[in-house]
Amino acid sequence: MVEGKKIDYRGLILLGAGHLITDLNQGALPALLPFLKEALGLSYTMAGTILLCSSLTSSAIQPAFGYITDRKSLHWFLPMGCFCAGLGLALIGWASSYRQVVLWVVLSGLGTAIYHPEGWRTANFIAGQKKATGISIFAVGGNLGFALGPLMATYFVKHFGLKGSSYFVVPGLLMAGVFLMSKFWRVRAPSARISASSTSTRAALRSALYPLSLLIGMVILRSWTHLGLMTFIPFYYINHMKGDPMQAGNLLFAFLGAGTVGTLVGGPIADRFGHKKIILFSLGLSCPLLILFLLSSGVWSFFWLILAGLIMIFSFSVSMVMGQSFLPRHPGMASGLILGLAIGSGGLGATFLGVFADHWGVPLTLWVIAFIPLGAFTLGALIPYPLKHET
Repeated sequence: MVEGKKIDYRGLILLGAGHLITDLNQGALPALLPFLKEALGLSYTMAGTILLCSSLTSSAIQPAFGYITDRKSLHWFLPMGCFCAGLGLALIGWASSYRQVVLWVVLSGLGTAIYHPEGWRTANFIAGQKKATGISIFAVGGNLGFALGPLMATYFVKHFGLKGSSYFVVPGLLMAGVFLMSKFWRVRAPSARISASSTSTRAALRSALYPLSLLIGMVILRSWTHLGLMTFIPFYYINHMKGDPMQAGNLLFAFLGAGTVGTLVGGPIADRFGHKKIILFSLGLSCPLLILFLLSSGVWSFFWLILAGLIMIFSFSVSMVMGQSFLPRHPGMASGLILGLAIGSGGLGATFLGVFADHWGVPLTLWVIAFIPLGAFTLGALIPYPLKHET
């Protein structure tokens, strides 16, 4: 099959649904941390380390899975990833020790790591010529999952206790069944076999080293901001403000839900006005919006955080398209590097921020997070894009 010019919306919607289910579990984990912290007597550093373990397994090892899927299409990764991601999170509520929490986090993370490279590679193939638009359809599923995860986790724990996490196995199991019963998503992309040579892989990486390094650095800082907010907003409202856990869940849902809209809108806008322009617009505006959020209260805090979530994630699917354009014959590898290595480092950032919060408090930590997008903007401005070899 030759890559077509038209977008396969049906395939992208199914892939996006699987993306929603896997990232539902990643989004739920930060919302569970305040309850795990209280139940197991954890420090902020230990809570941040849980996210680091999640990131290392769910994201940092994705380049390896991307390399595998570029050599041979492995569609069974999709149903397996959905199931394992849900199963791991379901078992977290039953953990009686810190070690058990880490074990189940690793299982859930592996499910996520299995799903994403194959999902991004297949989505790239069936997206046609309007890559940013097609990829944004696939990406919006993940962002919607991140948005729904905290809301579901808070609801389950509030009504059923920590063992309410068991309910997260249900959507993973159902989505795995949908994949196994479907046929049209089994795309045979010849590009998955073009890059079988490890020599060609190394050559491609060398030629794209400079722009890809800047892009990865940019995504790392954006990830530190995004995951940092996801981690410390619940702590801020539950532990520092002594607020209702549902309020923290609603605020996270609003923030991440706005990011879902931003993902869907950002792709088509970037295809029309330019990928790099939209990225710089997104990152440049994120910092002042987060400052306004920290300076406000009540309804206005919701408003500014929602707007920040909308604008910040404008660049999400666009950065993936840029990364795949730097490695056109290795889309799985590119998605693994961008989504895995880069975004996965957000867990490392959460650990550092946890250490900072243990010493100087959560409110000051949120102020530090608000200024991180300025560094991402600087790196984004330096990226040479599009590359000269592109046509």
